Amino acid sequence: MEDRHRYLFFIFAIIHYVQAQQGFISLDCGLPSNEPPYIEPVTGLVFSSDADHIPSGISGRIQKNLEAVHIKPYLFLRYFPDGLRNCYTLDVLQNRRYMIKAVFVYGNYDGYNDYPSFDLYLGPNKWVRVDLEGKVNGSVEEIIHIPSSNSLQICLVKTGNSLPFISALELRLLRNDTYVVQDVSLKHLFRRYYRQSDRLIRYPDDVYDRVWSPFFLPEWTQITTSLDVNNSNNYEPPKAALTSAATPGDNGTRLTIIWTLDNPDEQIHLYVHFAELEPVGENTDEALRTLFTRTFYFVVNGKISYDESITPLDLAVSTVETVVNKCDGGNCSLQLVRSEASPGVRVPLVNAMEAFTAIKFPHSETNPDDVISIKVIQATYELSRVDWQGDPCLPQQFLWTGLNCSYMNMSTSPRIISLDLSSHKLTGKIVPDIQNLTQLQKLDLSNNKLTGGVPEFLANMKSLLFINLSNNNLVGSIPQALLDRKNLKLEFEGNPKLCATGPCNSSSGNKETTVIAPVAAAIAIFIAVLVLIIVFIKKRPSSIRALHPSRANLSLENKKRRITYSEILLMTNNFERVIGEGGFGVVYHGYLNDSEQVAVKVLSPSSSQGYKEFKAEVELLLRVHHINLVDMNNMVWWF
Repeated sequence: MEDRHRYLFFIFAIIHYVQAQQGFISLDCGLPSNEPPYIEPVTGLVFSSDADHIPSGISGRIQKNLEAVHIKPYLFLRYFPDGLRNCYTLDVLQNRRYMIKAVFVYGNYDGYNDYPSFDLYLGPNKWVRVDLEGKVNGSVEEIIHIPSSNSLQICLVKTGNSLPFISALELRLLRNDTYVVQDVSLKHLFRRYYRQSDRLIRYPDDVYDRVWSPFFLPEWTQITTSLDVNNSNNYEPPKAALTSAATPGDNGTRLTIIWTLDNPDEQIHLYVHFAELEPVGENTDEALRTLFTRTFYFVVNGKISYDESITPLDLAVSTVETVVNKCDGGNCSLQLVRSEASPGVRVPLVNAMEAFTAIKFPHSETNPDDVISIKVIQATYELSRVDWQGDPCLPQQFLWTGLNCSYMNMSTSPRIISLDLSSHKLTGKIVPDIQNLTQLQKLDLSNNKLTGGVPEFLANMKSLLFINLSNNNLVGSIPQALLDRKNLKLEFEGNPKLCATGPCNSSSGNKETTVIAPVAAAIAIFIAVLVLIIVFIKKRPSSIRALHPSRANLSLENKKRRITYSEILLMTNNFERVIGEGGFGVVYHGYLNDSEQVAVKVLSPSSSQGYKEFKAEVELLLRVHHINLVDMNNMVWWF
């Protein structure tokens, strides 16, 4: 009973923590799928296995002697020995701002002590190069990004001999009125609070689980407060990061912050958080209040970048946003300079600061309707292909096998125009979601085990030019609307219970049929052609033989031999001579070989009696014996 109570308490605790972390996704990558979610004791974050979000990869674990320096979510990892691109798929809110963190702790899990490098993608766009060389404690990549659909794909791409891996994947839903930039995402550069400390600040102190690192230079002076600091603005920086601040040392008038960039042309977005920690007090004389008020302005790379002077609020946060377009040589500086016009004696201060580089993702994702449709098709037919991960069409070097897409420009979503699932062991019916691929021009479902009928919706797919349904187990008749489609090539031979027209059953299904619907009127006429050799007449004279020498190799020596359409054209010299016409169609004169004259009767598509009656007549003739009729063993059928 006591164990049961503990279990129920644990379940209720998980529910409580999950409810408090709405908008959070915390995946312990490589955690076995049978392991339940758990509460990480340091942060209180609820982590769960990543197994339901990715179809590939193998679970690994860092070496035992390294586990003590890492929290639990970073002990396991998932590595990817198969395929070039392996992708997580996460359900998110479309057009909402997320902070995305990917954590990589190598921990010599493979025993090779060889730190890997690989690329990380968001959908079709490269996010960052992950290089673990020299990073013994691991690496964290972070970006603020707005998904363009309700499905976010994060992909690891192999670029060399080493295998990609990941330890944790964390998404945090942010307010949409923060970190507002146009047409770019924000790649994390640093996030600091200014205090002499060694403590990292994150959840639950930061409600968005942003990680703040302490930073302080020897030449600075630190001020702190034990009073409560109001952090209620859009950004909500943690109070723990606002209770300390850096000011210039030695009564200086400017505070200088310097950082470097690998790419000097990168655009920098700064979010600087201020709070006055030494309030003068409401009852202070106005003259003294003016004297002790801090007023300063921004100087970025030697230029004033913020037009208005800054006066921090007493024990309350204010946030200033500014953009740095370029740092010469990659060396950037921000100076907080006391205003010369200010009568105050107090020097500038800064409590915390965030810096990001702008990253533009040029490629639009594949049309979302196409993505949904192809994933339903993938799930329905259980297509577990390693290379069917990530965006179906982009990047083009990772185009899903069996697909072709149309590409106009980088800002236009690609469309799927060809789907080839031939010989994929597909079973069941033709999935209706195919019709949602509205730009599809070519569909190949041949050489599978599909059942059911040919769906009517195929006729309504206006872009389709080619359909191959050959060699399946489809039944019934082809929809007339599909046969009537102009400029559409349809192949369906090898479906014994599938007919071109009329009702079908197991005994009347076609045996070996290729239909091209409709290519030309003459071809259509001969779709249901049956060749009946009716009358033998005397052998032709040798003079006739000279006129048709190419027919000499046609004979009925092999009983019940099939004759091809091209051979029929040869027999009749392209249906040159009409010798009669009945209710079913026209009868043509021909030669089976250089001596045997035959009559070839062709079913007319406008026949009032139709295919079934014509077939019945042929079957009757097979049973009738007469000196003027060909023996049944010499009867020739052609489909």
